[in-house]
Amino acid sequence: MSPACSSVPDGATAPARPAHVRSLEPAALAAATGAELRPPATGPTPSRPVSGVTLRAAEVRPGDLFAALPGARAHGADFAAVALAAGAAAVLTDPDGAARPALAGADVPLLVHPHPRDVLGTVAAHVYGDPTAHLDVIGVTGTSGKTTVAHLLEAGLAAGGRIPGLLGTVQTRVHGPDGESLPSVFTTPEAPDLQAVFATMAEAGVTDVAMEVSSHALALGRVAGTRFAVGAFTNLSQDHLDFHADLDDYFEAKARLFDGRARHHVICVDDEWGVRLAARTPGAVTVSTTGAADWRAQDVATDPDGTQRFTAVTPDGVAIPVRLRLPGAFNVSNALVALACLDAVGIPAAVAAERFADLTVPGRMQRVEAGQPFVAVVDYAHKPAAVAALLDALRGQVEGRVLVVLGCGGDRDTGKRPLMGAVAAARSALLVITDDNPRTEDPAAIRAAMRAGAEAEPRRGDLLEIGDRRAAIAAAVAMAKPGDAVVVAGKGHETGQEINGVKYPFNDVDELVAAIVAAGGDAS
Repeated sequence: MSPACSSVPDGATAPARPAHVRSLEPAALAAATGAELRPPATGPTPSRPVSGVTLRAAEVRPGDLFAALPGARAHGADFAAVALAAGAAAVLTDPDGAARPALAGADVPLLVHPHPRDVLGTVAAHVYGDPTAHLDVIGVTGTSGKTTVAHLLEAGLAAGGRIPGLLGTVQTRVHGPDGESLPSVFTTPEAPDLQAVFATMAEAGVTDVAMEVSSHALALGRVAGTRFAVGAFTNLSQDHLDFHADLDDYFEAKARLFDGRARHHVICVDDEWGVRLAARTPGAVTVSTTGAADWRAQDVATDPDGTQRFTAVTPDGVAIPVRLRLPGAFNVSNALVALACLDAVGIPAAVAAERFADLTVPGRMQRVEAGQPFVAVVDYAHKPAAVAALLDALRGQVEGRVLVVLGCGGDRDTGKRPLMGAVAAARSALLVITDDNPRTEDPAAIRAAMRAGAEAEPRRGDLLEIGDRRAAIAAAVAMAKPGDAVVVAGKGHETGQEINGVKYPFNDVDELVAAIVAAGGDAS
């Protein structure tokens, strides 16, 4: 379980809120969620209406409901004094939180629920006017492809004349007359932030939202209170086993998006998990690049520059030509999922496909051009299956060698480290093992686990271990020859490297460009 939140993560900004909100009495919120309403400990006083919701004490505004949630390392009730001093009008918590000193004598009403996190989204949706009742939300879940599908959806919605919003790993984008882009803190924001952003989007004139839905968000109730027009599934492979007990538990978390909360379901059945999910989801629309499904891909071809062309065959047998700047078979699958989702909300596939041809996604198979005679790519791949798919795609597009720079994040699933080392070593002429975001772990221990997997791989290429990521990128560039491909994987769009609780500025794209320029841009 995630810790109780008392502040915004380092480097983040406070989440957007709508300019206009309605005010609700605490009693109405208690009735809507089944929470016990306890009057102020200081005696009968007129209650103040609630006009906002947050679970971070430092972000409380006058009139907010403060959600004091239990966490792994602290209880939100321990920060209640800060929230009350800032003008919180009421507090949502559990019985343990209500008994803690900071709330035992509180002068505001308490909404006490045995599982407050489960109802927090519903509370926030009520306060912000049930914003997703006025939006068509397309939620995309899966291990890989969420970001790319969300960007494809955004492009397709715009092509169809809609006003889209985007919620995901790279950024939150609010379109409309006064549209803006905001940095993303989580793949899926916490429930109060999510409902506030939805309300902000609706206020700006947004009609449809393309959003990534993480397994954490589903397991922790962040999307409670959200109405989905479409729920989509891309694939599933090993990831987040630091949070989930095993792959089955991870799958069941993803499957919650298909429990009836969405009007339509789109499922890619190119892996066993998609087949399993489709079998238990009546009426789901299926997608496949390899076999029988409602939406299929035919005549897939790749141009020398990595551009892909294929024919999307609709459930009615209509053939739609599709062109993608995004290389890799997995992006054909991503495009099919996006087309099926857009069709479900009334966007013609042929109209959406026209916009796909020009799309690039930050940090996802992102080409870097700095005058070099070899291919240079930055990608977010940070799990074994994603690394394998990335390198398989590139090996089919270059005549020369594939040189890979890769690390693993600290404080995350340790079991995937040797697997990532093995799949990268088997698919590259050179693997440079380096640091990703060590966080609080010993970077050398992380690298050692990766190296053990790489050295056990009988098909491995050459290995180097360079902890300094900047130096590792420079080393790979220095060894590149015309026709090769240099791949820097794992961090993608990220603009920082977290070491011992400190986030230092670091951008793989910028570092790769700098290394190429330093090498003269014409390595040979």
